[in-house]
Amino acid sequence: MSQPANGNVPGNAAGPVQRLKPREFEAIRRLAYAEFGLDLRNGKEELVAARLNKRMRAGGFNSFDKYYEHVVGDASGEALIGMIDALATNHTSFMREAAHFDFLRGKVLPGLRGRPRIDIWSAACSSGEEPYTLAFTLWDLWGAEAFRRVRILATDISTKALAAGKSAVYAAERFSTVPQGWLRQFLLRGEGRWEGWYRIKPEVRSQVEFARLNLVEPFSQPIRFPVIFCRNVMIYFDKPTQEAVVNRLATHLESGGYLFIGHAESLTGVRHGLTYVQPAIYRKPGPEVQQGGRWPT
Repeated sequence: MSQPANGNVPGNAAGPVQRLKPREFEAIRRLAYAEFGLDLRNGKEELVAARLNKRMRAGGFNSFDKYYEHVVGDASGEALIGMIDALATNHTSFMREAAHFDFLRGKVLPGLRGRPRIDIWSAACSSGEEPYTLAFTLWDLWGAEAFRRVRILATDISTKALAAGKSAVYAAERFSTVPQGWLRQFLLRGEGRWEGWYRIKPEVRSQVEFARLNLVEPFSQPIRFPVIFCRNVMIYFDKPTQEAVVNRLATHLESGGYLFIGHAESLTGVRHGLTYVQPAIYRKPGPEVQQGGRWPT
């Protein structure tokens, strides 16, 4: 869900937007692709310039060349993370692509019910709406049993998005697609200066562990998951990057496990060992593994 820059250029009240020279755009494009797999194609120059101008002004850089030198020269990596936060569009919502949660409830979770431990991975969690929707779905199906047995790992490349997810505070309009009963069951209504806002209840928040992860870099998890959600991020990768990411994710699926991708995405032309189930749902061949794994410490 954290996605590369896309859409209309936002207004910039703080001053005029410096234009990117072709060689500056090419340098930033190559860096974004090498580090994050972001495919910033030609035609995105104005948008990229608008997204990065705020960071340039904050850092006192008077040119994209100087800003680029700072980013690549920062040994801490913080400047690089700041750049991706600026370029990322964290568009998501609760109950997004609701058919996935219906399939999870009706087809997947019944086969996991007998496990002492169930681990689910939201691999591009953005600001937390997806993993919390997963938690809501599990609580609605299994009640307090979900709290005792289910853990959700939520990862994203954007530190800004992860901070929002950890805070678990959202404007009331973000819950327009959530069943009304869930508002009372899983949310705390804000009062005073927080009127018009909700916070996820502590017992639901505690089920979700947020961590930063770059999907295009090698990564490992100490367990395999029966369910991985990685939706609406691969559409912004080129085919080689999609193939690398899908196959990395597949190695962390247990036999019989399910990978959910976005409905706007397709694995057509991507080599992988998963079996097509229905649009945007794939399964790793093999029998289901019923024993639970060990959650990383």
